[in-house]
Amino acid sequence: MGFLTDRKRAVGKGASHTGTEHHWYMQVSAVGLALLIPTFVFYFGSALGSTHEEVLATFSRPFPAILTALVLVVGLQHFRKGAQMMIEDYLRGSARKAAIIFTICLSYTLMGAGLFSLAKIAL
Repeated sequence: MGFLTDRKRAVGKGASHTGTEHHWYMQVSAVGLALLIPTFVFYFGSALGSTHEEVLATFSRPFPAILTALVLVVGLQHFRKGAQMMIEDYLRGSARKAAIIFTICLSYTLMGAGLFSLAKIAL
C-alpha cells in the first residue's frame, strides 16, 4: 500500500469531480473581466449620446470592436459557468437538465447575436 498525501486523497473528490477546474476558470475569467469591463465602459460611455454615424465610427475601429467582442465572449462564458454551477447546486432531475440546456443555449445565442451585430458594424 502506497503512501497518500492529503492533497492526493483530495484530488477529484468533489461532488462533480471537476470543482478545481471550474473554480480556476471562474477566477481567471473574473480577473479578465475586471480588466476588460472598465475599458469597455470608457469606450461605450464616450459613444453614449452621439449620433448613429459617430457610434458606428467608434465601434468600427479595431480596438473597440475587439474589446467589445472579448467582453461579449468572456462575459457570457463566465455567466454560463456561474449559472450552471448555481443550477447544479439548487435543482435536481429533469428540471436541472432543462435549466442547464436553456442557460447554455441562451448564452450562445446572445453571444452569436452580439458578435453578428458587431460584425455588421465593423464591415
